[in-house]
Amino acid sequence: MLEPPASAVLVEAFANTVDVEEASDEIATPAGLAQWLTGCGLLDAPGDIPADVHASYLDLRAGIREELGRHVGDTPDPHLLAAADQVLARHPVRVTARGFLIPMGELPTERGPLAALAIAWSELVTTGDAVRLKRCAEHTCGWAFWDVSKNRSRRWCSMKVCGNRNKTRSYASRQRQAT
Repeated sequence: MLEPPASAVLVEAFANTVDVEEASDEIATPAGLAQWLTGCGLLDAPGDIPADVHASYLDLRAGIREELGRHVGDTPDPHLLAAADQVLARHPVRVTARGFLIPMGELPTERGPLAALAIAWSELVTTGDAVRLKRCAEHTCGWAFWDVSKNRSRRWCSMKVCGNRNKTRSYASRQRQAT
């Protein structure tokens, strides 16, 4: 079984801060974001996160989720991708002599974790591992997951639940068309 790299675990957790099925969002507020970042070890202590910085986190998450949907055949919203690209552009990185990506220059405390998330995503894209991180093709779910299949063809977070829902709907649709 192919284990996800640390960068994929972080990006997956970030993408899954929104739960489509439950209609909940862990980072909907700046306080919720600070708590999530602290829980992940990206922020030493919860603090005040300005509204514009909070919006940057939400833009990055939305863009990443759109990209993960592309990996299962969805057409991404270009506006969400553009907003995420703007966030990434505001957090330039450089490569160290040892090949690590690090932020260029000093960042305010609340932007450090945003840069860490941007770096994690950049690492996945650069290494080609981003194609294994996907958003469930079942639109009522939308959960991000790491594809461990040999040929990277997995489309659902769970075949027992989401895959079964999809296949049952397809079967019922074919039955209705046949009658």
